[in-house]
Amino acid sequence: MLRLHPYVYHRPRRLEEALELLDRHAGDVLPIAGGTDLVPNMKHRLFTPGHLVALRGIEELKGVEFGNGRVRIGAVESLDAVGSHADVLEHLPALAAACMEVSGPQLRRMGTIGGNICLDSRCTYYNQTYFWRKALGFCLKKEGELCHVVPGGTRCVAAHSADTPPVLMALDAQVEIAGPDGSRKVPVAGFFTSNGIWNRRMEPGELVVAVDVPLPEPGTRMSFQKLRSRASIDFPLLNLAVVTRLDDDGKVASLEMVISALSAYPRRVGKVEEAALGNRLTPSVIDAVAEQAFRQCHPLKNITVDADWRRAMVPVLVRRALKEIAA
Repeated sequence: MLRLHPYVYHRPRRLEEALELLDRHAGDVLPIAGGTDLVPNMKHRLFTPGHLVALRGIEELKGVEFGNGRVRIGAVESLDAVGSHADVLEHLPALAAACMEVSGPQLRRMGTIGGNICLDSRCTYYNQTYFWRKALGFCLKKEGELCHVVPGGTRCVAAHSADTPPVLMALDAQVEIAGPDGSRKVPVAGFFTSNGIWNRRMEPGELVVAVDVPLPEPGTRMSFQKLRSRASIDFPLLNLAVVTRLDDDGKVASLEMVISALSAYPRRVGKVEEAALGNRLTPSVIDAVAEQAFRQCHPLKNITVDADWRRAMVPVLVRRALKEIAA
């Protein structure tokens, strides 16, 4: 049995109080919302904080508010609540789909959208018990000096494995962050880094407060696609978000494609719009976009599934997404 280590559990009721606790116990504290990823990682001794600061009781971090052409979603809103929200389903169906594709129903009711945005990157050599990691030899991400994915590598390439960020990036959303020095907004496109050890542009004492999403223009259609070993619960082997805008003639006026779970951060797939702009989404156009995406994507061996197969599934997911949009 994997047991948790001793720690002190704090339950602040205000954001200011939570930030003060994070500052007071800096270096030995972590925030916790749903805990669906953090608690298993603590059992594996990937994190051993002496203090946990609970966020679910803070009203400032709750709510789904529509207005002025935008929607603001509080960070501790559960994935289930966001994915089943009537207005999210109507205006941001790909985001709703991404929320409802996370794990199983029990974990979606506990896991939060802020926690999903801040999900720790994953790797087959990292997400293991302490005994397993010690026997193999620790890795760059935790207690070691070697990368087992890229021999001789000096930068961690653990995979970004969250479902909602690709959709949020394609929708040009922003993350609201609060910290000791005040609040700021960061585009989701600039929120992540290529460093798998800490792939977020946040300081340890900061918190994600909300995500702010502009409502799509008329004619916008979107799709979210996910590849995983078991459709009921597993982390993604590949994530894909596509957001297009069609003109009055049904021709593509804009196309954004974001892919994730290949490396340490979600990234836009370049040049795919060239084959689509000004055209209807006919089978030949869809095939051209899918082929361009295939050329742009090169998975790493950071997940226990064949990297070549994952790459071969890129155009499959692209076709599924564009056929859904065209329909």
